[in-house]
Amino acid sequence: MSVRAAENRSATAPFRSRGKALLLTLPVSLLTFVLLLGGPTTPRTLPVLLSVLATYVLINALFYLMVRTGRTDRYRAVLFVTMAVTFVIGFIANLIEMRGSMALSTSDMAAGETPFCHMVIPVTIIPAALTKTIIFPGHMLGGFAPVAAMFVLWIGVSLAIGRGFCSWGCFFGGLEDGFSRILRRPVIRKIAPYWSYLPYAVLVAVVILSAATLSPAYCEWLCPFKTVTEYNEVTSTRTAIQAVIFVSLFAGLVVVLPTLTKKRTQCGLFCPMGAFQSVTNKIDAFTIRIDRTRCTDCQRCVQACPTFSLDQASIAAGQPKITCCKCGKCVDACTKGAIGYHIKGTASPPERARLLFLYPAFIFLATIGGGMIVDGLHRILLLVTTGRMIQ
Repeated sequence: MSVRAAENRSATAPFRSRGKALLLTLPVSLLTFVLLLGGPTTPRTLPVLLSVLATYVLINALFYLMVRTGRTDRYRAVLFVTMAVTFVIGFIANLIEMRGSMALSTSDMAAGETPFCHMVIPVTIIPAALTKTIIFPGHMLGGFAPVAAMFVLWIGVSLAIGRGFCSWGCFFGGLEDGFSRILRRPVIRKIAPYWSYLPYAVLVAVVILSAATLSPAYCEWLCPFKTVTEYNEVTSTRTAIQAVIFVSLFAGLVVVLPTLTKKRTQCGLFCPMGAFQSVTNKIDAFTIRIDRTRCTDCQRCVQACPTFSLDQASIAAGQPKITCCKCGKCVDACTKGAIGYHIKGTASPPERARLLFLYPAFIFLATIGGGMIVDGLHRILLLVTTGRMIQ
């Protein structure tokens, strides 16, 4: 091991022994066994069973490596990006099986056949409070991704990890996270700080418009991820314009800019859900702290932060901005061990706080992503063995 590598390791977190790391991984292994293998609908076909086993091994291997090495973002990102890619594969395949295409017809919306997406939570809460009406064409209780279940999940996760939701559960975020890691160094190194206020402007605009029109305005006009999920059937000039907007925003904010900047530009500079979720960082138990006695102002954390949540002012204040997604990238990047997870109101050591954070955060990621990865891998195996992803 080089001297620099040894310094980096000792400054961040010491390696745990294999036995201790395995013991700390055991709770996650048992829970994911129940989630993926132990249910009453245990798969019986070989492709599905292989997909489940591969997912189980992947999830637990990554958590073990997180615990043993003290690195968080490095292994979180693998699962996060894998979840996003397999979600797209599985979701599109399921849509084609059910409807024959990704297009969402007027009759589908009238029948409430649209899965509720967490991205529209901000534009449904205020209109619901004002009109007692959920302005989303989905089921409240039954069907796939019902409104009530998604709200309960969102509230629970927000109370536990705040805006960590955006780096540990938002399957859309994994796409731009993946593109942000393609290049070794950024091509665009500087983005004006005032752009970080844009998500709040988008949030206010879509909430007001949704309340005024009683329709999910963001979903209808501005969501980049309509490009890789479902979109309104193109039957008019209006729906054609919507389709162009979706594709343009996806290409710019999810593919091109993350690649060139090595930042999550959709999440940090546009997403109204992310802006809304930032408020929950005030109520959850975990945060990131900067030890000013160790910090040398090298700016590595600023360069590493994917959501523009660190700058010179926040370093001086000893904590990131309210937009922090708790991904751990700044913690991994700091060579002096000056940045770490912190439990509010306690003096718990950073590595212990990190471990206590990892359990709810990683379990949420495994719970949300496990089924998506299984379905995506199953579709890939079907393609390899049968030449088609559709059953």
